[in-house]
Amino acid sequence: MDAACGDGDFGTTMASAFDGARKAIQKAPGNDVGSLLMSMGNSILSSAGGASGPTIATFFMEAGKFEKGKSELGLQDVAPMLDKSLQKIQLLGGAKVGDKTLIDALEPAVNALKASVDANAPLRDALSRAAQAARIGCESTKGLVAKHGRARYLGEQTLGCVDPGAYLISLTFVTLAAATSH
Repeated sequence: MDAACGDGDFGTTMASAFDGARKAIQKAPGNDVGSLLMSMGNSILSSAGGASGPTIATFFMEAGKFEKGKSELGLQDVAPMLDKSLQKIQLLGGAKVGDKTLIDALEPAVNALKASVDANAPLRDALSRAAQAARIGCESTKGLVAKHGRARYLGEQTLGCVDPGAYLISLTFVTLAAATSH
């Protein structure tokens, strides 16, 4: 995915990281959502390098801290949980919407979730709206020049390419929406 505007290892790195996260979840005892998310984040952190590994790990670890001890999550939990993840990633990396990073997909998705809380929407509808917002944010990165990560060194060469991190966030929300529609 990042062969044209990066170092070409994002897909294999994330596949390996999420395979490790899957294994960590299978080994985790109980049904504490926070602990599961922390296990995922720790597994990703230990297996994925570069800037993307720690950033994606932070997404899950911050969510896990927020939901520690809970066995079920509703929209009232998910929206602030992911908002905390967004805030932590922005604090650590300094990226904002328009910088051609995963923030371009994550922030609109989180904003859609918060709007769904205000509208008292069902979780599946909220996640569907968040997935749509993340897809739109991801697609918007095609018209941006990278300002963070390794891709920033390529300047205008990154035009026309989707940011891999934004794509991963979009895919995450599409998967969450699909999983709750049944």
